[in-house]
Amino acid sequence: MPNKQLLIVAHAPSDNTRRLVNAVIEGASHPDIQGVTVTWKPPLEAQPEDVLQADAIILGTTENLGYMSGALKDFFDRCYYPVLEEKQGLPCALYIRAGLDGTGTRRAVQSIVTGLRWQWAQEPVVFKGDWQDLFIDQAQELGLTMAAGLEAGIF
Repeated sequence: MPNKQLLIVAHAPSDNTRRLVNAVIEGASHPDIQGVTVTWKPPLEAQPEDVLQADAIILGTTENLGYMSGALKDFFDRCYYPVLEEKQGLPCALYIRAGLDGTGTRRAVQSIVTGLRWQWAQEPVVFKGDWQDLFIDQAQELGLTMAAGLEAGIF
């Protein structure tokens, strides 16, 4: 049986946001999880074909002026209609690296996800305020939870 595909589409413009992506990948690639292939694509590189091949997706963005990154918005602009019909019900999760509270960013992404008819696998994770090393543990847990749930057939 072929591995299930977990796609991570995450914007990582800084060292710390790259650390978050790496932590999500590390969690999703846990040695106990055998049946999931993990792929990270920066939003400007991710294509509709990547989404069409995915069995679940984790979205990651910075909070930019109370909104998602322009790169993630570009991803949605390019991929929305090409995947709309075929990927309804796609399990998804979101993390936000927010200098403020992430509310506007969360609302914007949730609105698009609702339009795509994707299914939330869990509540969005918001890494708020000044950098904390605890964010790494939380990002690893997000990746592990998504990969384990996908492998187990929970979503």
